[in-house]
Amino acid sequence: MAADNAPETAPDTSTTAPRAGRREWAALGVLMLALLLVSMDASVLFFAIPAINADLAPSGTEQLWIFDIYGFVLAGLLMTMGALGDRIGRRRLLMCGAAAFGAASVAAAYANSPEMLIAARAVLGIGGATLMPSTMGLIRAIFQDGKQRAQAIGIWSTVMTSGIALGSVASGVLVQHFWWGSVFLVNLPAMVLLLALAPFLIPEYRTPGRGGFDLLSVPLSLAAVLPLVYALKEIPSEGVHARYLAALFLGLGCAVFFVRRQRRVAHPMLPPVLFRARGYRPAAVLATLATFGMMGSAFFTTQYLQSVLGNSALAAALWSLAPSVPIALTAPAVTALVQRGVARAHVVTGGFLLAAGGYVVLALPGTDALALVLTGAALLAMGAVTVLSQLMDLAMGSVPVERAGSASALLETGQEFGGALGLATLGSIATALYRDRISEALPHAPAEAHETLGGALAVAGRLPGAEAGELLSTAREAFVSGMHAAALACVALFLVCAAGAALALRGRSGETAPAVTAPDTAPTVVESATARLP
Repeated sequence: MAADNAPETAPDTSTTAPRAGRREWAALGVLMLALLLVSMDASVLFFAIPAINADLAPSGTEQLWIFDIYGFVLAGLLMTMGALGDRIGRRRLLMCGAAAFGAASVAAAYANSPEMLIAARAVLGIGGATLMPSTMGLIRAIFQDGKQRAQAIGIWSTVMTSGIALGSVASGVLVQHFWWGSVFLVNLPAMVLLLALAPFLIPEYRTPGRGGFDLLSVPLSLAAVLPLVYALKEIPSEGVHARYLAALFLGLGCAVFFVRRQRRVAHPMLPPVLFRARGYRPAAVLATLATFGMMGSAFFTTQYLQSVLGNSALAAALWSLAPSVPIALTAPAVTALVQRGVARAHVVTGGFLLAAGGYVVLALPGTDALALVLTGAALLAMGAVTVLSQLMDLAMGSVPVERAGSASALLETGQEFGGALGLATLGSIATALYRDRISEALPHAPAEAHETLGGALAVAGRLPGAEAGELLSTAREAFVSGMHAAALACVALFLVCAAGAALALRGRSGETAPAVTAPDTAPTVVESATARLP
């Protein structure tokens, strides 16, 4: 308890941290392999679902659960797994998660019923929840040198962002040449490689002397996270209903109890001391706001490329890969700027301004719509990678190594909330404007056309040519109007975030926090025999 409630001391820069060698960078490659698969799995069903529907014939509700269960379970267990990894060992948790991820991939690939596929996707979510905080926690432990850690976290941010876009494209290619189960089996070689190499390349880090694990906090955290994420994901598409409001209030109530318990118990899952770490709190808040705004791009550009411009699903996914090229170049360039003495506050502020500029481009009218949307998406993605890579580095450098798993899990949970809330808020803005425009222009159109652009496309397919053309033109214009309104809202948000970053991050550097050691315990970071790599 003393260690958990002790104030953080300022980072000690009087000693030179050991620099990572070739084996540590090889270990990073293994960790990124796991992260890539976890991020790809969030979007890997985009093109597989028609084949799954034909083979397993799930109901509408079952299809939604096949999609959503992975993200729900992952978000709900991130904090639990981060805290568990700090106690039992992050490499051990990583390997357990990789084994579970691989086994669940096989089960999902050969599922013979919707229920079996839903269960397998849930286990994949459990595996993902162990892998994400483990990768970041191990990066914090392996890369003690601040400059090298910044480079590693920049790579982490790039892989995480690119994996989501790559997952949908990989899904389309695999389903086109194989069967739908191949989108899961592609995980196996990577997970086998991770299990084979991790014991030799990745050191073990754990925190002894932390006391017992607060089991009651596990269901409390789940009861707080799952209803909130569920409600925030459903409201944009289904509207505000009593059951979603009930889920919101239930989640918020459990969150209050969870936070109060963390302040009182002797061995909390999330030590309150994290929020007293220099730089952690502003980084966590700004990262959550950044993911809030990022979801607007993912939500609107996908529909715009398909439903407005008329591209096929696979063509839209391939076009969405175009911003990946500048994304891959952004993180190393930004890291180099910071290491050459440019203030982190200025870099993060610039990243928010760049993302705001991306939304300005998305809100512009123009004749070359494809070029505009791809340019806007690229600017937004570059700004997001700039912001998130620097904020993650600041946050992880602010906490001691022994708390890295918990700190990473809390950051990632905040980003899950930010993304879900962004999708709910921006989706609601766009939907409200869409419905208003459709009702004004075509008051007698079928109700389905008044709900979403997808509904209007479905109705248009059943109408005669002239009526279908009028409905399609009006619906697409209404959707674009809603997209522009949401984009302008994000411009305002990112301008506020830029000002907040300039103030809150002033003087925040990438220095490494010291270890926090309880007065009556041994050093809190214990490495295995292979931990200190030459």
